[in-house]
Amino acid sequence: MKRKFAERLNELRTEQNLSFEKLSKLVGLSSSALCGWENGVNDITSDNLIILAKFFKVSTDYLLGLVD
Repeated sequence: MKRKFAERLNELRTEQNLSFEKLSKLVGLSSSALCGWENGVNDITSDNLIILAKFFKVSTDYLLGLVD
């Protein structure tokens, strides 16, 4: 599931041509955290998962790779 989340986050971020720095400013999360999640190094908290899902207008299940 961690790998699928990392892939989905990368896909959504790059589709919108957002750097880690730009996305971090838009959602209020650190760019190092975003990078860690996208590289599968760190686990995301449920609160931060919800922030990203709302920003990208997708479900948390989609971000986690539970639905397509």
